[in-house]
Amino acid sequence: MDREVVEQKLESLRRCLERIEVKCPAEADTLMTDFDLQDIVSLNLSRAVQLCVDIGAHLISGTDQAPPDTMGQTFDRLEQTGLLTKTLAVNLKKAVGFRNIAVHNYDAINWHIVHSIVKNHLVDFSTFARIVAMTLDG
Repeated sequence: MDREVVEQKLESLRRCLERIEVKCPAEADTLMTDFDLQDIVSLNLSRAVQLCVDIGAHLISGTDQAPPDTMGQTFDRLEQTGLLTKTLAVNLKKAVGFRNIAVHNYDAINWHIVHSIVKNHLVDFSTFARIVAMTLDG
């Protein structure tokens, strides 16, 4: 595992989360009608998911775990090593599902769901980052 790469990715993740928090409106209806906010939120949320997957891959490379075959499997592997709880792994796998829709089928995005993800599950990314930072320090 390359510590410097992981630290850089953690900083990028922090910036994405900050951008989402600053730009996501209080009401889902506002997000549904503001295309600029949609772009900012969805892009940064997609980046946050990708960064977590990339960080996870770096962490897995330093273990005896087999490399994941899918993005979601990254979080299964991290759960198997004891780094993530089952709940956090499941939530991050669900975020991969959002990322796949955002990247491959943008027109199918339900902005009420995106708003709910931001308001209720952004903490999953922060928790992941905190766990990774503690692992680096550990």
